[in-house]
Amino acid sequence: MLAAVVALGAACGSRLPETAFEGRGTTPPSAAATGAPVRVGLIASVTSPVGGDAFTGPGEGAKAYFATLNAQGGLGGRPVEVVTCDDGGSGIGNNECVHELLDERKVFALVATTALDYAGAPLVSRAGVPDIGGQPIGPAYDTYPHLYGIYGSQAPRTGTAPGWNGTLYGGTEVYRYFKQTQGARSAAVVAYNQAASAAYARLVTEGLKAEGYTVVQEQVDFALPNFRAVAADLKARGVDLVFDALDSHGNARLCEAMDAAGVDVTAKVTNVQNWNDTVERDYAAAPRCRNSLWVTGSSRNHAEAGHPAVREFRTAMGDRPLSQWQLEGWAAAMWFTDAARSCLPDLTRACVERFMDRPEPYTARGLLLPASYVPSATPPEERRTCLSVARWQDGRTWVDQGPDMTANCFVVPQLPYRP
Repeated sequence: MLAAVVALGAACGSRLPETAFEGRGTTPPSAAATGAPVRVGLIASVTSPVGGDAFTGPGEGAKAYFATLNAQGGLGGRPVEVVTCDDGGSGIGNNECVHELLDERKVFALVATTALDYAGAPLVSRAGVPDIGGQPIGPAYDTYPHLYGIYGSQAPRTGTAPGWNGTLYGGTEVYRYFKQTQGARSAAVVAYNQAASAAYARLVTEGLKAEGYTVVQEQVDFALPNFRAVAADLKARGVDLVFDALDSHGNARLCEAMDAAGVDVTAKVTNVQNWNDTVERDYAAAPRCRNSLWVTGSSRNHAEAGHPAVREFRTAMGDRPLSQWQLEGWAAAMWFTDAARSCLPDLTRACVERFMDRPEPYTARGLLLPASYVPSATPPEERRTCLSVARWQDGRTWVDQGPDMTANCFVVPQLPYRP
């Protein structure tokens, strides 16, 4: 359900110049690992229509992991060579990247794919190339074999239709969390009058209603959004929560309008792509709303420096602004590495996929909630689902809320939707 908003996002936490992740190129392996390189491909919509840095975070995290790995000797002495390709955010460009990486550069696998339009997914699947830890912006990771998104999937993945005969399922754990821990009973859902935004807003609305919320639906014009009118209505309705299907720019403008109108809410809930360290700058004109920002996800808070795996990630990333997508890209590279290590010295794609398909869930040293790719013949009616929760606080950045994500769990219904 998060994927639709990710596709709309106009900014992620990464703020490196494009030259740090530019076009089609190769990151040279470190001299610390001297064997024959293991070549992996990294596709990202760097120059996509939704912004020059919207999709760079996972790739930055993955490249940082592989640089650290190579400095420590690589995969049994073999360095990992990362070949990047910018698909421009288009299906045509994505197909070109897939052909280049698979046919010309002969990559062993893809890692941390972050594509606005993953049109080349069928080609990757037919070639039998493992794609590990990609961001599920579309339904590809719930459709095709050999593709393994960062959050796992129970779908059959036959290659014919997403999920179960074209239907996917999502839980209501986010709404249950705010109802039980914050006493929330009403919520507003703000969306553009644009197809993907409106579709995601409907999913959120259905989930909220399933949990017994009173729901207020707000829609603004995509080209000329009147956020002041929305904020005035929110104040009149007195809602507890605000969810949205907006891009980052729209979120910031909505927050500014809410501050101007004196709107106080228990939580302004945003998504994982906006879970970054640039909040204070991005929401500079909306301090009240900024400090009501909450985020939920399926990975450990990148600001949780006391956790050893997070601390390793933060050290490797240096002093650049950090984001949750960078951490998930780091975890994707770790997932590939652990799968590949299980095969040494005879590294084959089939062996890597046996690791990926095993019944034991993967957690990336505690960075991810347990993720697996064990298919279920029938869709789930309910499921025990856990989530990580953080809240922005000026001076402290993102602060964990509630119990550890592995214990912050609810048995919730799984609602059907068609992507």
